[in-house]
Amino acid sequence: MGRERTPHIGLFGRRNNGKSTIINKLSGQDIAIVSEQAGTTTDPVKKSFEITGFGPVVLVDTAGIDDEGELGAKRIASTRRAIKTVDLAVLVVVDNQWESPEKDLVEAFRETDTPFIIVHNKTDLQLLDPEQSKQYLNAGCYRVLPYNEQNGDTENLVQAIRDAMPESAYTSASLVGDLIQYGDIVLLITPIDIEAPEGRLILPQVQAIRDILDNDAVCIVLKEREVDAFLKKSNIRPALAITDSQIFLKADASVPKDIPLTSFSILLARFKGDFENYLKGTPRIDTLKDGDRVLLLESCSHHVACDDIGRVKIPRWLSAYTGKQLNYDVVAGLDKVERPISDYALLIQCGACMITRKQLINRLGPAVASQVPITNYGMAIAYVQGIYRRAIEPFVRPSVQDAADYL
Repeated sequence: MGRERTPHIGLFGRRNNGKSTIINKLSGQDIAIVSEQAGTTTDPVKKSFEITGFGPVVLVDTAGIDDEGELGAKRIASTRRAIKTVDLAVLVVVDNQWESPEKDLVEAFRETDTPFIIVHNKTDLQLLDPEQSKQYLNAGCYRVLPYNEQNGDTENLVQAIRDAMPESAYTSASLVGDLIQYGDIVLLITPIDIEAPEGRLILPQVQAIRDILDNDAVCIVLKEREVDAFLKKSNIRPALAITDSQIFLKADASVPKDIPLTSFSILLARFKGDFENYLKGTPRIDTLKDGDRVLLLESCSHHVACDDIGRVKIPRWLSAYTGKQLNYDVVAGLDKVERPISDYALLIQCGACMITRKQLINRLGPAVASQVPITNYGMAIAYVQGIYRRAIEPFVRPSVQDAADYL
């Protein structure tokens, strides 16, 4: 499903250990700056390319974990945050290094459930010690590879990446595959408003179209103003209707009650989010009190429109529904949340179409660990507009334990 399903590989290690050189070897081109000066790489930089014999990847080149000074501390913090965004980590060491910088990185890999391999670089200067190799493996490393920048065995490195990469980095569940059957008709209701890119559909709509086609079903796309006339004239009974969350009320009125209806955002919430915790967290909207703080997480950086969904509409609808004086913070992309997560009474996550499932789960993890209720843009909108039951019903089967609590 586009870039968010491309495996993300992060290179980590101390300054001047040769991370950038290895990137250039893997890509077969000079895409990373190489210098004898330690600290050439500053903030994490993403490079999209294809590794021969492996396939397309997004490679994250990080700053040295041993950087110094006030600016260096900020670079190290950025490097540690990058761990949450990758599917596989490559820890580059030289001289059999195994001290605090390496051990701290390995502990962070474990905390985020990130598989990792260790490349012992510059073996022309210092060979890999067999006993140290055992220590690396005992620390949870998938594989240890000796490497020489001049004539390194890149083929073995590619094979190690292939073997260690988790399957979840390539594949994920279908958006609608378990909701429809061969030949079913799916109705997509797609408003064309100020937030829609000129000449294009937004990414969740494109993803839904592709997934419907992949499941050998029929996709009908139309704007909200055409739904009533289309259903009346065609006599078509879709197996499923999917709408933009912003026009839930219009779609709910237009689509007959016996036709399942949900939103693109809720589809994405189930596809890559922590859906069970979304289901538990959404009804907590009713418990919000005056002065409570709500965090809205956008997973991409975009132009802010005057009636932006996350920054304007959801706060307006939520305040109107609760009747409470609420405080709102918005954090875009994967930027750091400055306040302690425990300061928030509710976290509302966007559909996260531009990031990986692992990135999203790690993004939500601190809130879940702190028992801060979490929900999703589409689910929150459906709840405050009184159509939450209908919007989640396609996904909550009678066999699900405590399903009645969600409905």
